[in-house]
Amino acid sequence: MQRQLAHWFIGLQRRNKAIILISADVFFVLFALWSAFSLRWGEFYSPKGDEWYLFAAAPFIAVPIFVRLGLYRAIIRYIEIRALWTIAQATTLYALVFAFVLYESAIQVIPRTVSPLNWLLVMLLVGSSRFFARWWLGETYFSLGGIRSAVDSGKKNVVIYGAGSAGVQLALALAHGRDFKAVAFIDDDQSLLKRKANGLRIYPLSSLSYLIQRYQVSDVLLAMPSAKRSRISELIRLLEPYAIHVLSMPGLSDIAQGRVKVDALQEVDIADLLGRDSVAPDPSLLRASISGKVVMVTGAGGSIGSELCRQIIQLQPLALILFEVSEFGLYAIEKELNHRLTHALDSKTIEIIAVLGSVTQAKRIEKVCKAFKVQTIYHAAAYKHVPMVEKNPGEAVWNNIFGTFRAAQAAINAEVELFVLISTDKAVRPTNIMGATKRFAELILQALSLNADHNSKTRFTMVRFGNVLGSSGSVVPLFREQIARGGPVTVTDARIIRYFMTIPEASQLVIQAGALSQGGDVFVLDMGEPIRIVDLAKRMIHLSGLQVKDENNPAGEIAISFTGLRPGEKLYEELLIGDHVSETSHPRIMRAEEAIIPWAELEKMLESLERATGEDDFEQVRDLLKRAVSGFLPQCKNGDLLSNRKKLDERVSA
Repeated sequence: MQRQLAHWFIGLQRRNKAIILISADVFFVLFALWSAFSLRWGEFYSPKGDEWYLFAAAPFIAVPIFVRLGLYRAIIRYIEIRALWTIAQATTLYALVFAFVLYESAIQVIPRTVSPLNWLLVMLLVGSSRFFARWWLGETYFSLGGIRSAVDSGKKNVVIYGAGSAGVQLALALAHGRDFKAVAFIDDDQSLLKRKANGLRIYPLSSLSYLIQRYQVSDVLLAMPSAKRSRISELIRLLEPYAIHVLSMPGLSDIAQGRVKVDALQEVDIADLLGRDSVAPDPSLLRASISGKVVMVTGAGGSIGSELCRQIIQLQPLALILFEVSEFGLYAIEKELNHRLTHALDSKTIEIIAVLGSVTQAKRIEKVCKAFKVQTIYHAAAYKHVPMVEKNPGEAVWNNIFGTFRAAQAAINAEVELFVLISTDKAVRPTNIMGATKRFAELILQALSLNADHNSKTRFTMVRFGNVLGSSGSVVPLFREQIARGGPVTVTDARIIRYFMTIPEASQLVIQAGALSQGGDVFVLDMGEPIRIVDLAKRMIHLSGLQVKDENNPAGEIAISFTGLRPGEKLYEELLIGDHVSETSHPRIMRAEEAIIPWAELEKMLESLERATGEDDFEQVRDLLKRAVSGFLPQCKNGDLLSNRKKLDERVSA
């Protein structure tokens, strides 16, 4: 009978539901008024004479007020606790208006206590009826015809870590979803333990094993959107031994701006694994070289270049020029930036100019700089994939060395104020062509800064940092893809370590370092502590709810395979060539003091390098790079076009 009644009510048209609610409220208003008189007189009250007019007037006062304040617009089975405030407002306004009518009427001997009693009773009856209906309909709606059992059987049992307001909101959202069923909360606050929130009991972390066994819990949902990254990292470490899938709520800023909903769960941000809290940027440094200026980003479609563009448009440049050789990359970043500007409430008009071209085209890049009067250049265009560059050393030399040189010449000729080169830790004592070409590019800018013959107004600076999370060459997306496929996860060597930083933090620090430039500076970013890649792989496997398959645990799901170092790859990366480093005004930016090559000598090397590259003489290219780049020790043979041709000939003849 209960299910049939609920089914009938839910199936009604909205207008009919409103009529039923209004009828119920009319009854509650009349009953509350009669009860107020009865309580005041201490006996069952029976209206006399003109007092009947009060009972006739009460519904005509209450219903319009309730309609106006939206009591009949809410969906009852989804009503939230915040609706109590609306109910309190509506019933209070009704009680005040009715009290005025009551005491202005000609009816004699109306006790003053009737009005407050009437108000309390109306609020109690109207409010409790809504929440009773919410409980009744919410409990029975999905159970109609076995729907609840079918839905619940398809839901995953989850535990919510964090019994605060965010956790309670998440539990409420999940209750109406079809993916997860919250069975308990976990919280570190001892005062909350053994209590209940939203009908779910709160347990300590030590009870997680019990909860997993009892409820077959598959996931733990982190409901701490405002917690610091170091705190999240600590929690993740505590959860790792359980080999349970860990998901997290989006950040408060994303929720507040309407980008995502509370229940839009996501994989744990890999940056949370590092536990590194970013330093708040210095607004004056961020704006110094961007706000109100014409800015150009080369390699704007790449991982670093595109994030630089996202950061730059928030700083209100006069115009942003996107210089990119990839047609699709240029299209994608232009479309994204225009979309962001369209939906930004506080953004002024910023001109986005998409330019298709290569930094190796000297005339093209100079024309662009002069045509748009570029004031700041962030040079992110480079070939950075180590094994790919080893196979194509000539293109790396053209793009990384001569692309930087020609972009720098264009900046000088166009009187650009600031030129910032995005460099890499692989430029320090490199073992590969990529690192050597990036260090040579640094040497070019250092030499140009000290060359009096150029009489340049352009300040050149270099910013050197390690791996960024989520970039096109990062191991993180590769590991996620391999885990999703069932493994194995491939790691080149068990000893290999790397520095990591998030792309947004790296981009902000690049912008701030550029503002600190005095000309010829090599800035290195504080990357925190290096981490072992194999440890990162293990943590990602555990947080996916899986176990590592190895000799100690042959029943695990995901194996880790060691493939050996790739061509040109190092076990350890460094950020400094020497030991000479000085602090800057920013705690995460340091200034390195390193040896340079005078321009007169470097210019001759460039001429020889251009000639050798043009003739595909890569042995000569290597010799020149060894002479120029301190500590360059190639690990493998040249992987040029001719050597690849020889391998193909050998296979054909075999």
